[in-house]
Amino acid sequence: MQIPKNQNLRWWMLSLVFLATTINYLDRQVMGLLKPTLEAQFHWTEKDYSYIVMAFTATYAFGYLAMGRLIDKVGTKIGYAVSLIVWSLASIGHGFVKSTFGFIVARMSLGLSEAGNFPAAIKSVAEWFPKKERALATGVFNSGATVGAILAPILVPFILGHYGWQQTFVVIGAAGLFWIILWWKFYNTPEKSKNLTQEEYQYIKSDQDIQPEEDSKVSLSELLKYKVTWSFAIGKIMTDPIWYFFMFWLPAYFADVFKMDLTKPSIPLIIIYSGTTIGSIGGGYLSSWLIKKGWNINKARNFTMLLFALMVVPVMFSKYLDNMWVITIIIAFATAAHQGWGANLMTTVGDKLPNKYVSSVIGFGGMLGSVAGIIFPLFIGIILDTFKKSGNINGGYNIIFFIAGISYIGAWLLIKLINRKPSLHNQIK
Repeated sequence: MQIPKNQNLRWWMLSLVFLATTINYLDRQVMGLLKPTLEAQFHWTEKDYSYIVMAFTATYAFGYLAMGRLIDKVGTKIGYAVSLIVWSLASIGHGFVKSTFGFIVARMSLGLSEAGNFPAAIKSVAEWFPKKERALATGVFNSGATVGAILAPILVPFILGHYGWQQTFVVIGAAGLFWIILWWKFYNTPEKSKNLTQEEYQYIKSDQDIQPEEDSKVSLSELLKYKVTWSFAIGKIMTDPIWYFFMFWLPAYFADVFKMDLTKPSIPLIIIYSGTTIGSIGGGYLSSWLIKKGWNINKARNFTMLLFALMVVPVMFSKYLDNMWVITIIIAFATAAHQGWGANLMTTVGDKLPNKYVSSVIGFGGMLGSVAGIIFPLFIGIILDTFKKSGNINGGYNIIFFIAGISYIGAWLLIKLINRKPSLHNQIK
């Protein structure tokens, strides 16, 4: 079924999700860019900073599960709004703390509330897009994460240089409060939208199974019987910690190894995070294009995820290089690959489960990914402190890059293994 080109309300709805995801990552990226400034003021060690990152990821883990269940219960419109209001206020609150403990509390509040973004975003995509477009739509909104990461190295040094670190948190955190107005005014599900044409509605539903909406409650124990729940969780457990490293430690890596001044716009970071936008949209486009060419959904997703897993491998060889720009390109490919991988991994849930289960499964898998992310920052802190004391901090980063290089291939193989085992439950096709 073809749809007229002017029937595009679903893409306008997606633009709201893209904007929210941009704000989400802009807010969380501020901490990494202010790390040298805050370390000097509060006398943090690498281990101290790892505790602060762990505080964020611990509450992010719990928030993923809790927010996922809440969003399935109250709906995308209300759930997303609650999440974003709370995380904006938490982000602003960073500017008013006076101690390391205060930062831990602020990061915990931010982690708990920011966890609602992806369960709500994926549920919105499942509501507004046919399956053949969902990976592309996921890639588009997921690219907001990289846009936020690109904007951060530009905005944070400017605000920091002119107004100080406190005002940096306040100004950037306030952006989310303006989004709420747009979201509440314009967003609705297709069934409730007054501006959606019948032609576009039929197109959205064209390749979706009709699921009874009356029985909207499902227990978590029931969701754990689905293979897709566990394959998604494995993908998150093995790759989310790597993304946290790229997000929270890359600014410090360039500052430690290449003596980059983070009070000025950081060109390598801008290049790296710009590349992730291409990876996110390109990854979603590739699997959607393969489906339109006649590939079945599972084959298209698996092939695309394998391709991106292989693209991360070269990052483990960065220890053999000392040219900052070559390393920048290698890391840019790795981070772009992560976003392409993530766009397809998240889409697999909506491929195989009814819309009403999507946020809960995304929340469960995201929780486990964040639990892994709690442990990994502690490991990073110990490794970097150890190597810093020996005067060879680059050696610590080399170990972490090696782990990053093998994680995605390992995750892909385990996902294939899970899906080849006898079904844990009658999978919804």
